[in-house]
Amino acid sequence: MSIRAVQGVVQSQPTREGAGVHLRRAFGFGNTSDFDPFLLLDDFRNDVPEEYLAGFPWHPHRGIETITYVLAGTVEHGDSLGNSGAIAAGDVQWMTAGSGIIHQEMPKGDPAGRMHGFQLWANLPASLKMTKPRYQEVKAPEIPVVTDDDGTEVRIVCGDFWGRSGAVDGIAADPMYLDVSVPAGKHKTLPVETTRHAFAYVFAGEGKFGNASDPRAVRTDVIGGGEPAVADNRSLVLFDRGDEVTVDAGPEGIRFLLVSGQPLEEPVAWRGPIVMNTQEELRQAFRDLDQGTFLRS
Repeated sequence: MSIRAVQGVVQSQPTREGAGVHLRRAFGFGNTSDFDPFLLLDDFRNDVPEEYLAGFPWHPHRGIETITYVLAGTVEHGDSLGNSGAIAAGDVQWMTAGSGIIHQEMPKGDPAGRMHGFQLWANLPASLKMTKPRYQEVKAPEIPVVTDDDGTEVRIVCGDFWGRSGAVDGIAADPMYLDVSVPAGKHKTLPVETTRHAFAYVFAGEGKFGNASDPRAVRTDVIGGGEPAVADNRSLVLFDRGDEVTVDAGPEGIRFLLVSGQPLEEPVAWRGPIVMNTQEELRQAFRDLDQGTFLRS
């Protein structure tokens, strides 16, 4: 068994999207090779309604899948296929944009004004860029939760883990998407297939990732570490290859997303909400938008 080394730790960066929603971006709109097949991760936790209520009005997507995971509040959605509804705390919506969809996502806070959650973008392979759009909406009670003897709790959104399968299936990137909580002071080893790219995003507490027996734990500011690294709230940890991820939880425990996927290793042509393989495909998508032919039957 080989422990995955830490390539580096970065802090998510403040940005605005949609109609002015304040959020933090962990990665996206840069070099995609380190995270392939994933493109972007946004942390939209916010306790100030004025900073998120304007939401994400009608906009297009093509060539990707978006995964929205809500921790607090609700996200109301509607689309060009006639779908509408809302996801609330603990729910997941997995949207396959495929050949094209136009939708909106409008966040609403809980009674305390909190709107907490994440959105992850996964790339579609060239063979499925123009597949038929579809949704998978999974409510919190449908997501398997596994608790280990030491109190570690894992919610399995997608993928196979500790003998259980996540509620979301049929996803092109075949990802593993876990919400992991490790109690204070506990050491945990989590399996990840060697061939996958993998990252963790910490959103509560702190912990040390990497080889726990190495005392040289460091905090890095840019990708490019290699030694064990301490990560806390809003920190992204990128791992090198191996078949295990290890973490030592700090005095308040740690909670993080652990995400991995098989890299597509295909060219990426990306502009805004549309991701294709070539610049000509990208230009065609925007021509389709201009000419009213973006949506396919």
